[in-house]
Amino acid sequence: MMLKCLCVWLLVVTVGQGADIASVFSDHMVLQQGMPVPIWGTGKGGESVTVTFAGQERSTQADDKGRWMVRLDPLAASAEPGTLTVRSADGDITISDVLVGEVWLASGQSNMAFGLSKSTGTPEAKAPDPLIRLLQVPRKPIPEPAESIQASWTRSDGKNLGGFSAVGYFFAKHLAATRKVPIGIINSSVGGTPAQAWTPREAMTGNPKLKPLITEFDKRVKTYDPVVEATKYKDELAKYEATIARNPEAKQKNGRPLQSPNPPVEPSIYQRSPTTLYNGMIAPLVPMAIRGVIFYQGEGDSGAAELYRTQFPTLIQSWRKDFGHEFPFLFVQIAPHQNMVPEIRDAQLFTWKTVPKTAMAVITDYGHPTDIHPVDKQPVGERLALAARALAYGENIVYSGPLFDTLEIRSNQAVLSFKHVGDGLVAKTDTLVGFDISGGGTNFVPASAVIEGNTVVVTSDKVEKPVAVRYGWSNIPEASLYNKNGLPATPFQCELWQ
Repeated sequence: MMLKCLCVWLLVVTVGQGADIASVFSDHMVLQQGMPVPIWGTGKGGESVTVTFAGQERSTQADDKGRWMVRLDPLAASAEPGTLTVRSADGDITISDVLVGEVWLASGQSNMAFGLSKSTGTPEAKAPDPLIRLLQVPRKPIPEPAESIQASWTRSDGKNLGGFSAVGYFFAKHLAATRKVPIGIINSSVGGTPAQAWTPREAMTGNPKLKPLITEFDKRVKTYDPVVEATKYKDELAKYEATIARNPEAKQKNGRPLQSPNPPVEPSIYQRSPTTLYNGMIAPLVPMAIRGVIFYQGEGDSGAAELYRTQFPTLIQSWRKDFGHEFPFLFVQIAPHQNMVPEIRDAQLFTWKTVPKTAMAVITDYGHPTDIHPVDKQPVGERLALAARALAYGENIVYSGPLFDTLEIRSNQAVLSFKHVGDGLVAKTDTLVGFDISGGGTNFVPASAVIEGNTVVVTSDKVEKPVAVRYGWSNIPEASLYNKNGLPATPFQCELWQ
């Protein structure tokens, strides 16, 4: 049953003028097991508030701003529906059908937002699951951090599944089947968004490489003139319509169809502006108890791969700081596509190698050369779930494909060794493809590559003294190196001195 009393903006449960509970708490939710669980809300200053759940009772008083919080002791997983009650002098708030298990936050851009109904996948993997509960965070880019969202938890039944994140649901489905506990999955993702939109302001201003983005953003907010921008848009639209009228099949120089100009958007509420999506879609979830994050984003930063090496780790570290613990952060490497440069995948690889408790799901085998939204989301979610089982739950399983480790030069041979070889290295095709070799500088040539034990030996008759090797280094990489556990190697570049 859905909560009865919902405010249009704050979306908190209200009884008279008494205490309210934060909007992330609603019927059908999942609370995180095994760690302290914050429960919070608002009320009248000095008001006494008591929270009860699963045999625990915690009391506090609202501060002078009307905010209150209690923390439940770590809870045991339970698929038995429970009732969470908030009691104040003006009445009780009752949250029903509450399960206890694992809570994960799914975020990123359009490939995370991509709905289950549009994805391929087995009927079993797409079927409703009574152990899985869903929370869909509405798109809301705003200039300042919000305290609430306009959404409620739902069961994962047919009417709620189709538009929910396919990657998030396949991930939850795998965990529910293997962990045998309820899974709560929160989808907070928006298509066409760069990492800067998901990063809090404080984290960006505190980093010398990112602070200029905030400075420029503040300038755009200050100088934005809606009248001027509306006039400019009107003129651009008239030019576009005139061009199409003269030539309905008008093309740009790059061969793509001429795009209609976009209406102006105030920078402070633009979904590509720094901090705006963090403010409206992540901040209201803090400090909810979660096990970790799955993240599928990077397409929006393909043209700024070097900066992404700073932006993405900063995003991860800032979220961990705000939620209060170093949770596992699992992300998807960008799939092959004609516009996705290899440098963005390398920036993601850099993040995996340098930021603790992270893992990267490689999907070189599930891209599409011209479709930025490949429909095969089941293996993406399941590879993220393998990483969760290893990092979050300590299972001794193979969760990654081969990861380049060291380079050794033997005469004209470049010998590569790897981590995460699992049961051994294997070529997905008859011969290994995707390797290039260089004797110096940026002059790489296609190379022959053979597997010898847990190494790959790379050579070319055009390179007598190799110093560098690349693998899968293109927008649409040829990639055939796997481990015998069925997981692909990440593209990489290495040099003799690395």
